[in-house]
Amino acid sequence: MVTKVRNFTASINFSNALKVTLAAVIPVVTLNYFGYFQMGFTIALGALLTYPSDIPSNKRHKIKGVGIAALIVAGTNLLMNVLYPYPFILYPVFTFLIFFLAMISVYGQRANMVSFSGLLALSLAFAHLHQGWEMLQYSGLMLAGGLFYLLVSLAFDLIWPHRYAQMQLADCIRLTAKYMKLRGDLWDADADRDKIIESQLHLQVELNTIHENLREILIRNRSNSGASNQNRKMLLVFISCVEILELALATSFNHNQLQQKFKDFPKALPTYQSLAYNLAATLKRISKSIYNNKAYVSKHKLKKEVEALEAVIQSYRQEFGDQATEGVLMLSNMLHYAEKQIEKIRVMERAFSANTDLKELLVKDKDIERLVAPVYYPFNTLKENLSFSSIIFRHSLRLTVTILFGMAFGSLLPLQNPYWILLTIIVIMRPGYGLTKERSYNRMLGTVFGGLIAFAILYFVHNNTVIGTLAVFSMLLGFAFTQINYRVGATFVTMYVVFIYGLLMPDNNQVVEFRILDTVIGGTLAFIANYLLWPSWEFMSLPAYIVKSIEANRNYLREIVSYYTAKGEVTAAYRLSRKNAFVETGNLMASFQRMSQEPKSKQKQIQLLYKLVELNHTLLSASASIGTYIQTHHTAKASEAFNVVMSTVIRNLDHAVKVMEHDAVDSPVLGTSKDYELDVRFTELKNLRAKELKALANDDTEFYLKMQESQLVLEQLVWLISLSESILKTTTRLEEKR
Repeated sequence: MVTKVRNFTASINFSNALKVTLAAVIPVVTLNYFGYFQMGFTIALGALLTYPSDIPSNKRHKIKGVGIAALIVAGTNLLMNVLYPYPFILYPVFTFLIFFLAMISVYGQRANMVSFSGLLALSLAFAHLHQGWEMLQYSGLMLAGGLFYLLVSLAFDLIWPHRYAQMQLADCIRLTAKYMKLRGDLWDADADRDKIIESQLHLQVELNTIHENLREILIRNRSNSGASNQNRKMLLVFISCVEILELALATSFNHNQLQQKFKDFPKALPTYQSLAYNLAATLKRISKSIYNNKAYVSKHKLKKEVEALEAVIQSYRQEFGDQATEGVLMLSNMLHYAEKQIEKIRVMERAFSANTDLKELLVKDKDIERLVAPVYYPFNTLKENLSFSSIIFRHSLRLTVTILFGMAFGSLLPLQNPYWILLTIIVIMRPGYGLTKERSYNRMLGTVFGGLIAFAILYFVHNNTVIGTLAVFSMLLGFAFTQINYRVGATFVTMYVVFIYGLLMPDNNQVVEFRILDTVIGGTLAFIANYLLWPSWEFMSLPAYIVKSIEANRNYLREIVSYYTAKGEVTAAYRLSRKNAFVETGNLMASFQRMSQEPKSKQKQIQLLYKLVELNHTLLSASASIGTYIQTHHTAKASEAFNVVMSTVIRNLDHAVKVMEHDAVDSPVLGTSKDYELDVRFTELKNLRAKELKALANDDTEFYLKMQESQLVLEQLVWLISLSESILKTTTRLEEKR
């Protein structure tokens, strides 16, 4: 329990909650001491509304993003106050601002959160209406609150300059360890492998998000301000972590075949499974050392596990003699994979050991900045999204109509604070149906629980100091839990709001029931609107994700062919194509997850779509397998047979893309003379390759290693052909049924 509390308070979510709580509480407490409580409360409100725009980034982007959000928060409030006496101007401007602020989300995550801050400020503008000089004063104080939050956030960065990156890196390593643990579970004879693979796919989605955050922080910071020792160390560890995941994806084993192969030698697979589990356990220990901000101390268990597996291989060779060749090759491949993973883990261990010389940890790749997308906001992006084909456009239109309807609905009912309906709609409503449904449900439950708990406390507690302290703690926990558990976060936020009302209006006991009623109305409107008003069902956008994933895999294969032909150092283009393939496959899986949360009637062709998700993921794994093998072995020259096979795979993927885009007129069809040539090439690869390698080899050992290379590459080529044909057939079936 103590460990969980310590980890929670050390988490980045708690740190962010602490920032906004301090930025809100300090002005209130300080100015209240001098008799200016209302001014302090307004500054706190500005800080609270600006806070969402503070997302992970380098310092320059943070200052710009939070500063713009503070200006939008103050500016929208001032504009609504100025126009309030003129309803014929007010409501058209209000409508335009809702739509415009929602639309700027097309520019990415930071713009999305700046948009969220602006929409919150817009809905709250009607809660505090002023005239004359008071309008400027109130808006100025809100701007001061936003800028004060920025100062607090920068102060946190100054005190703990690498804390966010460290926590994200620890999460990255922890999830990678979890992924490796699942790979170990696959070796159980009775393992539910389909369920384990599904869990791995879900983990990949989480890891993709963290990888993007870390690229943004570590790589962009490196390019903008140079590479500090700490940043260099974390970047090297991050690269190692990504390579561990990619190597795991690139190395797949036929578990059923291996179980059958070693049924007469039962200690082989459990020995390897123990090694696999220890790979995961070592990563988990590294993650914990980062969480606890302590130097890592290696326990050197991996070396013993490797020696145990080597002894098993030797024992197997002695026991089965001439019949052991195939089994020894299988076990040797497993050992080689584990040794490569251990090499990367050793890099991470050295980086976090107390006696490491940071000068040794150099990241020399000059092109690494290319892995981060450039930041710019062209007007054409907004213009191109002004159509019903854009999910953001439909969401913006839906949100605008729902807020206007909520405003009208609130004005017709005798509600205490109808603007809570607007706040609820903005907080809950998301472009996708599934997430809106989930947030509506959790928000309502959290509001009911929080309101009842807070009301019960206020019934017995009447001391303002105690209530104020409870309000501060509720605010802190509410913001801390919002990203972890939305229902719990909503519970604490509701308690905080009720406690504030308890301080400001101690005799108003109706605040709880009105807060609950407003939330229910807002949540219901958001839920209904997402179902009825220009819905963005995932089956409509999934084909686009499929196309992007296939294209990314195809481009990755092209870079593999180029690298296999040219050899040498891994190019930036190769790394970029590999990164895009992983990201797009993760995006495809995330889209399918959203689809699975939607009504059954909207899960059209879900079996075929899931098959395409699996096929793309497996294709990426097979591609990465060849790419990784080429990087980690001294491979022979790529033969003409290899090039023909890879060209066929790429041709199939090109055809699949054209099928998905309804443009398959000139595309080749399976079963033509091209496929006859492919069969011939496979025969050449099996027969002639042995002759070539025998001529090149100086001794039997070298020949054995070369044949091992050919065998492994050949198996992956056969697998790639099969996968590409399956993708083409499945996309064709999908298009026929659409």
